[in-house]
Amino acid sequence: MANDQKTSRGLAFGPANYAVLAAGVAAIVFGYVLLDGGSITAAPLMLVLGYGVLLPAGILLGWRALGAKRGSRDEKAE
Repeated sequence: MANDQKTSRGLAFGPANYAVLAAGVAAIVFGYVLLDGGSITAAPLMLVLGYGVLLPAGILLGWRALGAKRGSRDEKAE
């Protein structure tokens, strides 16, 4: 009988995820532009910010909230 229930999955990424991912891509592009210009201090910082902070944050952002939403739907179904 558990298969009779429809599971609604919605989108995994919300607007906040896309905003942080866009900021990460912008930081990476800006880092490479700075690297081309010869900046040996700001360019690596921007690249680390983009690759190491913003992109992972954009992917992981909201997973706790998503799990809470799924939990509340499961409770309503019972």
